[in-house]
Amino acid sequence: MICLFFTKGPVVDYESARKADTAIFSRFHALMLEEGIYLPPSQFEAFFLSTAHTEEDIDMTIEAARRAFQEISHR
Repeated sequence: MICLFFTKGPVVDYESARKADTAIFSRFHALMLEEGIYLPPSQFEAFFLSTAHTEEDIDMTIEAARRAFQEISHR
C-alpha cells in the first residue's frame, strides 16, 4: 500500500495530510486516467500493488507517472 500526497513537508498524521494540495492530486489523477492508469480518486485512499501486476504493468505506471509529474511541474 502507498499513498501519494502533494505537499512540501512529510505526512505523518491527519493534520499534515490535510495540508496536501488536493487540486494537484486531482490533476495528477486525471492525467493518469488519460494514460489508462486507474488510481484511487481520493487523496486519502491508498494505492495497492499486488502479485497480479506484471513488470510491464509497473513499468507502464512509472512511465505514466513520470509524464504526469512533468506536466504538473510545467504549470
